Amino acid sequence: MASSSTPTTPLLYSCVAHQSNILSECTSTTSAASQASSLASLILPKINHTKSERLTYTYGSNQIHYMAESASDHPNHPSAGGLTFLVVADAALGRQVRRRFFAAFPATGNDFADMPSHGAGSFNGTLKTLMVEYSSTSGSQTHAIVNVRQGLDHVKAIATKNIKSLGIRGDEIHGLMDKTAGLNSSAQAFYMSSRGIRRRMWWKNTRITILIGVVIILIIILAMVIPLKA
Repeated sequence: MASSSTPTTPLLYSCVAHQSNILSECTSTTSAASQASSLASLILPKINHTKSERLTYTYGSNQIHYMAESASDHPNHPSAGGLTFLVVADAALGRQVRRRFFAAFPATGNDFADMPSHGAGSFNGTLKTLMVEYSSTSGSQTHAIVNVRQGLDHVKAIATKNIKSLGIRGDEIHGLMDKTAGLNSSAQAFYMSSRGIRRRMWWKNTRITILIGVVIILIIILAMVIPLKA
């Protein structure tokens, strides 16, 4: 039996599979849903059923949520241990796998290992109903709003941190400016002081030079006068 389709919803695709064999599926009518259905064939062969698990893969703007059953979950029906419940949804809905999607699936009383492809096609209508109901409930909308609010809180936290960092840097810049002004004042004072010292040393050297010149002149005069008197 072919898969059924739903009106446009944030849930693009859902299916129930045994190992990699799809037993029942439902696809949204959106253009993105055609790609979403092909993701199941890529994910299903990679799932290990040695233990039950719930995981989410992110692919572009979509998220692939699945629940894999193990034999220990169904000791009286071992073949049910290979079941996988998979949903492809818009990433805005968040990382949640809604178990109520598949609660109505008859996981007992069937030998799923021997079922052909789409052997549980009678469950397609149930998947369609669940996808439409989930998309129209306030639960999914509320969850999306919560995600948006969390994103806004994250942006607010980053902005606050950046503002604080700018404030700290501003204080550091003001401190550096004050230190620079102090160094400029010290340099100016040192320049004026060294200039005064240089002038005083010049006058001191000039006076010594003049004094030495006067002494030499006196010696020359005396040297000329004494022989004449003799």
